[in-house]
Amino acid sequence: MNRIYIFIALLLFILTMSSSSYSHDEFPKLEGPYMGQKPPGMVAEPFALGIISKEGWELEGVFAPGMKEFYFTTNRKSATVIGFRQQNNVWKKYIEFPRSGEIVFSQDGKRMYMAKGYKDRIGDGWSERKSLGPMIDRKDWHIMRLSASTKGTYVFDEATREGDGVLRYSRLINGEREEPKPLNKAINAGKWTAHPFIAPDESYLIWDSEVEGGFGGSDLFISYRQKDGSWGPAINMGDKVNSDKEDFYASVTPDGKYILFNRGMDDKGNIDIYWVDAQIIETLKPQ
Repeated sequence: MNRIYIFIALLLFILTMSSSSYSHDEFPKLEGPYMGQKPPGMVAEPFALGIISKEGWELEGVFAPGMKEFYFTTNRKSATVIGFRQQNNVWKKYIEFPRSGEIVFSQDGKRMYMAKGYKDRIGDGWSERKSLGPMIDRKDWHIMRLSASTKGTYVFDEATREGDGVLRYSRLINGEREEPKPLNKAINAGKWTAHPFIAPDESYLIWDSEVEGGFGGSDLFISYRQKDGSWGPAINMGDKVNSDKEDFYASVTPDGKYILFNRGMDDKGNIDIYWVDAQIIETLKPQ
């Protein structure tokens, strides 16, 4: 799948969101952990095939801290986020709302980051989306994902139609947020560099990029925090994760056990959610 096709389509979703509801799909009874799915091994496989991952676009699968909520984005009517909640061991759809940025949760599960904005948990639901402020919410930045560590460090992308977007970070220093800065050239080396996920303890960073010599149009990469606080080299996550298609939008489940990501399947735009054992993070780490 052409990388520019994915970006333009996603950008159009953001710009043309509709309040149309997503109520025509019926989901089977799902019981047990991980939406009732058998966990994968060290080779990536589809998540909830035929239930969540099916024809069309299923994007950005993510569990909330506590592992009792699961969210994903579909485009079957408009760019819509669908949320499930586990109650009495059974998963039921409980919420839907227009997509306005890829969802990443704060470590306590009380905040839902959505690109330049966020929602706060209120009782059994969520607040209206609020801006992260002028330092982040800039008109000249097309942010698709913003990820936050436990320390409050933001890492986010800046997508462009030309494919030269970069990843930036912004730390909290003495309670004040610093001006965002680009990450190092090893991380920002490819084209379409986007969708970062920073570990809660900032020990690693995962993102996707199109780099010469990779497996497909875009691959997932990982960098590990060095002893001096810098980020190490960009490491391709290998053929157990990446494919000859587009592999992107990775995140790690809050329990640290699995990596969820997207894979583009064909030129018709079918994209599914995949998952793989997060032990691969340790196996790739330089000794």
